[in-house]
Amino acid sequence: MAAEKSDFTAMTMNLRFGLADDGDNSWPNRKQLCAELLNRYPSTFLGIQESNHFQTRFLIQNLRDHHFIGWHNPSKERWQSNLIFYHKSWECLRNKHYFLTDTPGIESKMPGSKWPRQCVIGLFRKASYKVIVANTHFDFEESVQKKSVALVIRFLSEFPGDCPVIVTGDFNSNPDGKAHALFRAKGFCEVFDNQHSTTFHNFTGEKTLDHIDWILYRGHLKVIQKKIITDSISGRYPSDHYPVMAFFSMTN
Repeated sequence: MAAEKSDFTAMTMNLRFGLADDGDNSWPNRKQLCAELLNRYPSTFLGIQESNHFQTRFLIQNLRDHHFIGWHNPSKERWQSNLIFYHKSWECLRNKHYFLTDTPGIESKMPGSKWPRQCVIGLFRKASYKVIVANTHFDFEESVQKKSVALVIRFLSEFPGDCPVIVTGDFNSNPDGKAHALFRAKGFCEVFDNQHSTTFHNFTGEKTLDHIDWILYRGHLKVIQKKIITDSISGRYPSDHYPVMAFFSMTN
């Protein structure tokens, strides 16, 4: 099937923090696996979570057909960035980084949250087509997740309301939780709606049924294909999360 100018792919991938003590699954042992996987499954928009500064540099070197947006703070060793890599055939008209707090422009974390969680949003254009892409990473407590949904919706309201929207992320919540329901109440669908399986597997490849990595969308978009990428390479997994990928077509 020939791709139209309005067609694009989106992927979400929790990279797994590069300074984590993961033994055989530590970043030096799997970074080339990540590069191979991203080469196997090229994506127009790639939402990355948990990227340490040296992992971000590695991605920049290996995604040469892409630019990126997102908070990248190499001065802090344990910094975890949320990034959106986007194909160079698209133009980023505007982007903004937020913390998931009531002071989104200041490095901060919400009460009850373990980490200073973030959201990055960009408005992208190719020819006459525009799309808004957001990438986020929620904390663990459901009460915090509910507040985080409201914040993401508020942040999106600062961008044009007539554009289709994609939200990628690790939501640390299964689709039967409050976060998923709140997004649905705001008009979002999720590409694996009612077909959920496993995205977090803790480097085991086992079916945990923890489907916590989502691609949400709303507006004039149609899902043509979707895939949870369960590939192992030489018996090893690129991350403790499976990437999720979807092929979209704009319907307007």
